[in-house]
Order: sequence, then C-alpha cells, then structure tokens
Amino acid sequence: MIAVLGLVVGVVAGLLVRPEVPAVVEPYLPIAVVAALDAVFGGLRAMLDGIFVDKVFVVSFLSNVVVAALIVFLGDKLGVGAQLSTGVVVVLGIRIFSNAAAIRRHVFQA
Repeated sequence: MIAVLGLVVGVVAGLLVRPEVPAVVEPYLPIAVVAALDAVFGGLRAMLDGIFVDKVFVVSFLSNVVVAALIVFLGDKLGVGAQLSTGVVVVLGIRIFSNAAAIRRHVFQA
C-alpha cells in the first residue's frame, strides 16, 4: 500500500510542479525509463515466482538505468547514438515482453 501511495503522490507532485528536463539529459530519459520498466517487470515476475529479493531489485533497477544511459551516451560520442538507442530499446523491450508473458502465465495459469 505504501508503494501505491508513493506512486500517487509522485504523479500528483509531477503534475503540479511540472519539472523541466534539461536539454542535456533529454536523449537519455526515454532509455532510462525503458530500463526502469524492465527492472520493475523483472521484480514483479520474481515476486510472483517467490524469489524476490529487495536488494537485488534495487541493484538491478539502478544498474539497468545507468548501463542503458551509458550505452546511449557512448553511442552519442561515437556518432551512432540513434542506432545504439534502438538496440537498447529492442533488447529491453524483448526482456519486458518476456517478463510480461511469464507474469501473464502465472496470473492466468495459461
């Protein structure tokens, strides 16, 4: 319940404050969000499988976001930022859909 309350408070605060993302960070934000979603779906799957460990989740969440942002940053410096961004989104998208399928199988036993 605390997590849901925190999510609601965060969304309301974001809507009221309307923070602006600095232009330097803008290319990395969508990749970081997709990486965070991957960690969340992985954590949900682990919880349903009964193997969830909070420390593993936190490390996975932070490392996914940092590694994905660093890959895109490196791509930008090498001049292939769009290609590496697409690659990161594809890989993380596959992982998200894989976890979503496992969650669906667990919830619906199908």
